[in-house]
Amino acid sequence: MPKAAVFNMAGENVGEVELSESVFGVEPNKAVLHEAVKNHLANRRQGTQSALTRAEVSGGGKKPWRQKGTGRARTGSTRSPQWTHGGVAFAPKPREYGYTLNKKVKRLALKSALSAKASENEILIIDGLKLDEIKTKPFKSFLEKIGAAGKAMVITREPDETVIKSARNLPGVTTTTATVISAYDILNSRVLVVDKAALEKIEEVFA
Repeated sequence: MPKAAVFNMAGENVGEVELSESVFGVEPNKAVLHEAVKNHLANRRQGTQSALTRAEVSGGGKKPWRQKGTGRARTGSTRSPQWTHGGVAFAPKPREYGYTLNKKVKRLALKSALSAKASENEILIIDGLKLDEIKTKPFKSFLEKIGAAGKAMVITREPDETVIKSARNLPGVTTTTATVISAYDILNSRVLVVDKAALEKIEEVFA
């Protein structure tokens, strides 16, 4: 049974909690994780690149020289790709790179990522993640005390404006909720800081 250390808001280790075997104890599937990361990055691509084809550049209406008898290669337009100021052959056009990943594959990737973090002791549980005010410095100090400085992902049960605004100026620190975590975000973080209520939600939704 995988376990994780539990900390209070003072940064003190107050014990440990057993994690769900079905969510945090599966054998990580590297192939599925690769597919999930590739899908995430593809869905983030804007696909707004664009270049002009020979049909879209200006000019080139007149045949430069007659077809035969000049000794030069035949050509019909000065806007062919081989000419200066000509169009682009197979020019890139705006397109959508995103695609849908199978639900079962996405869920297995998420469980694989969580299990990998659990096996490396990179999941820290907070017994009641609550901030009294929006302050970056105290929150940074708290993360340093529990060993989560640097690239960390803070997971709450519901969107918490105080936590979000306190963490947004910390380089490498991201915030999210229990129901919208992704395999890519988990793998892209060095450590996961999870509110105990969020842990219960994760196990409830993904078990």
